[in-house]
Amino acid sequence: MIRELANNDAAYRALSASWFRHSSAIDIFRAIADMGFKIILTTDHGTIRVDNPIKVVGDRNTNTNLRYKVGKNLSYNPKQVYEIHQPKKFGLPSPNVSSKYIFALNEDFFAYPNNYNHYVQYYNGTFQHGGISLQEMLVPLITMTPK
Repeated sequence: MIRELANNDAAYRALSASWFRHSSAIDIFRAIADMGFKIILTTDHGTIRVDNPIKVVGDRNTNTNLRYKVGKNLSYNPKQVYEIHQPKKFGLPSPNVSSKYIFALNEDFFAYPNNYNHYVQYYNGTFQHGGISLQEMLVPLITMTPK
């Protein structure tokens, strides 16, 4: 539904801003400011709008995330992904001894060859978590001081 309401970056930002202006969160921030307190606000990482499908094949135990895959039987073009063959070395969980991770780069997302066109059409232009991009690697932080 959100994709239909906000089918481009500007519309997505406008929808988010409208939600915030009409949410109880802004009332909470105003109440805190009225008491004279500073607010330090952060969130987890962001999202990125994806528009470049990358074919990947995995077994049924492979996770379903569109921006990263973890599994032991992954098939893909290594030039199109960032690979991690030893997850524990990077502090990542390893479900199996032979598990490896692949991460989508930039605006890429993973799609399976079966029903490829359906998934490409469905997810192209959507905002997704995961992968390796500036939006995913930086954690936003703002300090707000009441006027």
